Amino acid sequence: MKALSILALLSVSVLAMSLLEVSAVHAAPGDAQGQVRREMRAGTVRSLREIEQKVLPMMPGMQYLGPEYDPAAMAYRLKFIQNGRVVFVDVDARSGQILSRH
Repeated sequence: MKALSILALLSVSVLAMSLLEVSAVHAAPGDAQGQVRREMRAGTVRSLREIEQKVLPMMPGMQYLGPEYDPAAMAYRLKFIQNGRVVFVDVDARSGQILSRH
């Protein structure tokens, strides 16, 4: 009987952990926005406006499509298009330094 209770408890624990992982993977896009707001208030990342003021002038002739924020990498990804070619610019949200352009 005791072994059965321990097995049931382990099963419930594994199920709960799986649900937490699934919810983290399928987090709503607004969650990244909330995360960046918290980090900005804490002073750990720069604002999107500041990042855009630095990057947009470096992309002449390109249409700016918008940003994304990756809370795990603490990086902004700015998306541009020109003549049907999409260009991503990844920027470190802490320093404002451009990490890559592809």
